[in-house]
Amino acid sequence: MMKKIIIILLAALSFYACGNSQSNKNNKTNNNMKTIELTKEDFLTKVANFESNPKEWKYLGDKPALIDFYASWCGPCKTIAPILEELASEYGDSIVIYKINTEKEPELAAAFGIRSIPSLLFVPMDGKPQMSQGAMGKADLKKAIDSVLLTK
Repeated sequence: MMKKIIIILLAALSFYACGNSQSNKNNKTNNNMKTIELTKEDFLTKVANFESNPKEWKYLGDKPALIDFYASWCGPCKTIAPILEELASEYGDSIVIYKINTEKEPELAAAFGIRSIPSLLFVPMDGKPQMSQGAMGKADLKKAIDSVLLTK
């Protein structure tokens, strides 16, 4: 019985992810903003240089950021990837959405104590960043972006 429930849930999740990806292709807005893959070197220059200043957070960006710590094999990561692309397009240049592949950048994952993925780091212009673990739906992501990053 439990196996059947898990299979049904996985099938529904796959269907949702595939369908959402297709609708993203069909509903493009005029804004072509996309998520941006970060390496450790990029992170140190665009987000925060935790090596030169390990005790104090100093955000280096010019707009609020959302950073997605993910892995290519992670199902929930694949589910939120098209949602993050949609949000990057919808929010345009008011925020930036970065992605960090934890398999390619294990030092960054370790520096932020990433133990489960996806993990989302919300980085406002002022104040400390806030971490959220697990996949979120689009409505919840928008609510978090509006309240944490854009203080709406």
